[in-house]
Amino acid sequence: MSNAAGSASGTQSVDRAMMLLGLIGRQGGAGASLAGLVGASGLNKPTVRRLLLALIRAGLVEQDGGSRAYHLGQEAYLLGTLATPRHGLLEIAADQLSALARDSGDTAFLSLRRGDTAVCLHREEGGYPIRTHALMPGAQHPLGVGAGSLAMLAALPEPEREAALDRNRDWLARDYPALPPERLRHLARSARELGHALNPGLVFPDSWGVGVALRRPDGGVAGAVSIAAVAQRMQPPRNAELAAALVAAAARIEARLAQAYAARAPERSDHKREGAT
Repeated sequence: MSNAAGSASGTQSVDRAMMLLGLIGRQGGAGASLAGLVGASGLNKPTVRRLLLALIRAGLVEQDGGSRAYHLGQEAYLLGTLATPRHGLLEIAADQLSALARDSGDTAFLSLRRGDTAVCLHREEGGYPIRTHALMPGAQHPLGVGAGSLAMLAALPEPEREAALDRNRDWLARDYPALPPERLRHLARSARELGHALNPGLVFPDSWGVGVALRRPDGGVAGAVSIAAVAQRMQPPRNAELAAALVAAAARIEARLAQAYAARAPERSDHKREGAT
């Protein structure tokens, strides 16, 4: 095998291993089964087993002795912890989520945009005894599905929004047939007009949500904050009051994001100068 061929093969293995790591991470507490990873990755079983063993040796993945499910390992946790000060949207937004949950009594969420998807980073429970459990940390949805996800879709420039809807078309048809791209396009338009996204039980009938997008200093969409509750607690005028609270919280989070990016600007300039020498 030539050096070029060996390099290409090695790169492919790394790409596949990282894909499996991402699939495992998105399963949350339940973990991922071998069959599920084979189906989701499109790889054959021997290849998945080989890559999982490599990830286990590195401490990035571990296998439950009872259920045999795969989970993120201790090394993955350590790496995530080390990355938090640099990329920690949750760290920046945590107190705002707590305040939203405390003041509303309902459940507040922080979601992150990841390509054409929205990933739930954190949920903060309020004090109201009847809760919605429609969205859990680690859950991933196509952009537009759910209040925070819809807020992110609505905040994208039109070409980017249309491209995401087109790429997610098959996923939406398979798992969310009531939310085709055409309907999400209309919902996103309404969200832009309102200044916030409203999900009136579109995914789960008794789980309503309100969401507001979070922007980085360059205008790009970083994520969203949202509040979900049972339908009876989301009727007017309360849904508008919750939206106003989310808009205010989003503004505070975005101000902190701007400060964090500004603090890293000298570091980025140093790296550019080093690369030029």
